[in-house]
Amino acid sequence: MIVTGGSRGIGAATARLAAAAGYAVCISYVRNEPAASAIVREIVDAGGEALAVAADVASEVDVIRLFERVDRELGTLTALVNNAGVLETQMRVEQMDSARIGRVFGVNVFGSILCAREAVKRMSTRRGGAGGAIVNLSSIASRLGAPNEYVDYAAAKGAIDTFTIGLAKEVAGEGIRVNAVRPGVIYTDIHASGGEPNRVERVKGSVPMQRGGNPEEVSKAIIWLLSDEASYTTGALLDVTGGR
Repeated sequence: MIVTGGSRGIGAATARLAAAAGYAVCISYVRNEPAASAIVREIVDAGGEALAVAADVASEVDVIRLFERVDRELGTLTALVNNAGVLETQMRVEQMDSARIGRVFGVNVFGSILCAREAVKRMSTRRGGAGGAIVNLSSIASRLGAPNEYVDYAAAKGAIDTFTIGLAKEVAGEGIRVNAVRPGVIYTDIHASGGEPNRVERVKGSVPMQRGGNPEEVSKAIIWLLSDEASYTTGALLDVTGGR
């Protein structure tokens, strides 16, 4: 399995759970090598197999290198979790410049599509593969729009929803299932990137369950979608939002 952006938050929780389920796991990271190495050590110390690779998923060269490294060191790819994602400081659309929008779409959209492309090349039975499963990380923002905060991020996740449905139909007959998980407000470090580390505490009152979610609650949904228990599920958008 490859988990992009696997050094923290939902990605790290997914890597741990996947290793416990028997996957050999590769996590990609951009800058935080100590955090990525710590996850790898944790998995290996528990008897699992793991690898950390520095790769910016917005870079086609990095994506190709990431997948080729997995080919060489972990073997046949059967699962991809497109978890890597970024958001920028909260602001209205009229304040956004093109560089910001490019960064948001570069990682969240282009990166997910590039990684899925490489996964399909390896998994598709039409190309000699044995099949597999892909889970894309979307967001409840794709439904809510994130006004006054992250409309660009919400739009990027809307693109992921559409991409998930389209790719799922495209490769359904080739042994590949493609689904997406749409988390709600989750306790992760990503909120600090938007300038409000305690955002979950501020907005949790709008969640019917009256709390934020934990990364492990999202990772369990991801692992289920990758498993044989979800063998007839493809093109699904699974909300993990506390009812929001």
